[in-house]
Amino acid sequence: MADLKDFAEQLVNLTVKEVNELADILKEEYGIEPAAAAVAVAGGAAAGGADAAEEQTEFDVILKAAGGSKLAVVKLVKELTGLGLKDAKEIVDSAPKAIKEGISKDEAESLKASLEEAGAEVELK
Repeated sequence: MADLKDFAEQLVNLTVKEVNELADILKEEYGIEPAAAAVAVAGGAAAGGADAAEEQTEFDVILKAAGGSKLAVVKLVKELTGLGLKDAKEIVDSAPKAIKEGISKDEAESLKASLEEAGAEVELK
């Protein structure tokens, strides 16, 4: 039982880059789609922070504007969400739009930093 708790703790503390790598491994080696893996990891992360009743535990990452480097933002949205290029472009073109919803604070801040680095305007809710 302790091994499962350790494993759950490791999943909850994954960075966005590690979650993307995990999703790739699950898809390539086990045939599990990345969207399902991201939901499972995000759900586990949100459940881990449920003890703090007054502190917000789930965040939405909202793309407000693509900024000057729209192509870089589209590519990053595609990578972060596991969507196809067309779907990622539609999200960027229809800003303000939610990129991810109901994710942990750490993951939300990491996504925000990545998107802002690419030139996008991002808001956490």
